[in-house]
Amino acid sequence: MIRVTGLFVYPVKSLRGYAVTAAGLDALGLVGDRRFLVVDESGKFLTQRAQPRMALINARLAGGILTLSADAVGSISVSEGSDPSASLRSVSIWKHQGLLAEDCGPAVASWLSSFLGSPCALVRIGPKFQRPMLKPASRPGDLFTFADGAPILVVSEASVAMLNDRIVADGGEPVPMNRFRPNLVVDGCAAFAEDTWSRLQLGDVILRSAGQSERCMITTTDQLTGERGKEPLRTLATFRRSPANPTEVVFGVNLINESKSGTIRIGDEAVFTV
Repeated sequence: MIRVTGLFVYPVKSLRGYAVTAAGLDALGLVGDRRFLVVDESGKFLTQRAQPRMALINARLAGGILTLSADAVGSISVSEGSDPSASLRSVSIWKHQGLLAEDCGPAVASWLSSFLGSPCALVRIGPKFQRPMLKPASRPGDLFTFADGAPILVVSEASVAMLNDRIVADGGEPVPMNRFRPNLVVDGCAAFAEDTWSRLQLGDVILRSAGQSERCMITTTDQLTGERGKEPLRTLATFRRSPANPTEVVFGVNLINESKSGTIRIGDEAVFTV
């Protein structure tokens, strides 16, 4: 029996997330997930790829407030909800240009800029924001947040265990689940079984596969220290090359929420179709 063993929300793209026992769904994916984005002065998105120190910033949602914090520099908070008086910024993320997002103000921009060592700002999804999905599996009306390519990422515990077995056999140190920044973790299936699922049903929630997730150097970044190594990309390159693009490695599966409402809970039984 396949069950949900982990649920994670990342309020700000590329900052630390946190575990939850239940997560709601709306039109954009998991409620609260990647609804904020750090951008440079031109409005281009920033991630741990270029700014590994982003891994050191905690991002938490509670009571309608987003709080950012990091060791030795304290914390700063902004409203989670849309602000009609907020100025709009044109931001870009991957192939999407000219997305309209709400600027979260100079105070949080100054806090982030000081910590990251370069000018940047924090923006938030508001009513003017609309980002259609570009995946072949997407359908008209499928929208999502500041996530890379799809609203939700699933990884199985068995897949991480098999990968770590290979890393250890080659003399390396195993990597934790947080390297892959999943939203949904499942157990009870074979390693990489998630690659074959076309749909996943969790209670009244239905998720549709949008294909394997191509992985980048963020997986080599220690999510507690911001330091980079070579694993797991070095080992993934030996047996997890993308069939569509052999220059990329894949791990985990992108999911689109066919259900635009509902709740996923730890312990939910997962029923899949292939």
